[in-house]
Amino acid sequence: MSPADADLTIEAASEDEREWAAALMARSEPWITLRRDLERCRIACRRPEYLLFVAHQGGRPCGFVLLHPRGVAGSPYLASIAVAEEFRGTGVGTRLLDFVERFFRPQARHLFLCVSSFNPRARALYERHGYRVVGELEDYVIEGASELLMHKPLGRS
Repeated sequence: MSPADADLTIEAASEDEREWAAALMARSEPWITLRRDLERCRIACRRPEYLLFVAHQGGRPCGFVLLHPRGVAGSPYLASIAVAEEFRGTGVGTRLLDFVERFFRPQARHLFLCVSSFNPRARALYERHGYRVVGELEDYVIEGASELLMHKPLGRS
């Protein structure tokens, strides 16, 4: 574990952090291309049935995950994951994915997420973590792009 890893914490989001997460989404890919404005991102980050966790580095928010506990056929669904620009490439995304898997492993056998077809970097991250494409939703959010449904079995530990 690097010194940066030791300083990273992940906790349930506060109300202010819900606004921070919505703003991060609205100014980041893939949400820009998917035409998700700030108001739509706010709605997503405030859905009562969703869980929002924020990663902090040095006391500052640096990334988040938005989760639906029973989003796909009763299995958990990772709805959104984002890392602030200055923290990208530092392992925050990997740590958030690891957190999600540990969080759901005690009660779930499967985990799902979608990745946009125009987001190869995110897809590569998920594939390195053992996720596999199980379906394609063509033109699902915007014309000319697919949402790729990915799945990972969660082994019990």
